Amino acid sequence: MTVTPALSHLVIEPLIKMALAEDLGRAGDITSDSTVPENARAKVVMAAREEGRIAGLDLAEAAFRIVDGTLKITRLMHEGADVRKGDAVLEVEGRARSILMAERVALNFVGRMSGVATLTLKMVRATGNHKARIAATRKTTPGLRAVEKYAVMVGGGIPHRYGLDDAVLIKDNHIAMAGGVKVAIRSAKQNISHTVKIEVEVDTLDQLKEVLEEGVDIVMLDNMSCDDMAAAVKMVDGRALVEASGGVTLDRIPAISATGVDLISSGAITHSAPNFDVGLDFKAAA
Repeated sequence: MTVTPALSHLVIEPLIKMALAEDLGRAGDITSDSTVPENARAKVVMAAREEGRIAGLDLAEAAFRIVDGTLKITRLMHEGADVRKGDAVLEVEGRARSILMAERVALNFVGRMSGVATLTLKMVRATGNHKARIAATRKTTPGLRAVEKYAVMVGGGIPHRYGLDDAVLIKDNHIAMAGGVKVAIRSAKQNISHTVKIEVEVDTLDQLKEVLEEGVDIVMLDNMSCDDMAAAVKMVDGRALVEASGGVTLDRIPAISATGVDLISSGAITHSAPNFDVGLDFKAAA
């Protein structure tokens, strides 16, 4: 099993502070401050309310820690664990008001990230015994790309590009504005570092033939039928990685995988992943 590198605190802490500032507003948690005694203490557990893969525990811990560094936080399951309904994943003990202040931010991140990880896992499993790997796209929530792509990796997928600066991906508009696919590829080769890979999107087998004549690292088959994808894989014959993209749904993954493509990229695993149901349950006064 591939180990997913943990997110840096340099990524986590600004996001948590932004979310806490958004939630606490100008006057803080006026509900907890007006109803819960200042010295009250509590013990709570974060628990899954459905089956799936858990992600985002580092962000949940950061939310509680940033609100109150005296809270005792105990992880009951590891990041990336497959959980069942009712499984407890995190325990928090300490000042009750502090727990309540951080609760929603912690749950929002775990719910969002576990939803992405769980949908990714389903897609990965749907590839069966085929070699295709599931990749994310840049169709992410603005400001949350790092955590959503991390969640994809927790689910067993790969991140694809993080931004416009880490790989060349020549698409239809680039080709039109450059004056043709061959011109675009040749220009890219002249203007990028030798360490940067080049990928080109194609819509037809005729376009694929042109691209292969120039030589690239990856070809993206955009919205092709499974029959055309299978034909494209034969045409490429190992000269480049082959990626399927466009209209990718969980139901289509088995058929797409069977064409022999190397990669299947999906925007749905980030932009349309259902939120994972997770809650914070009061256990006792500490």
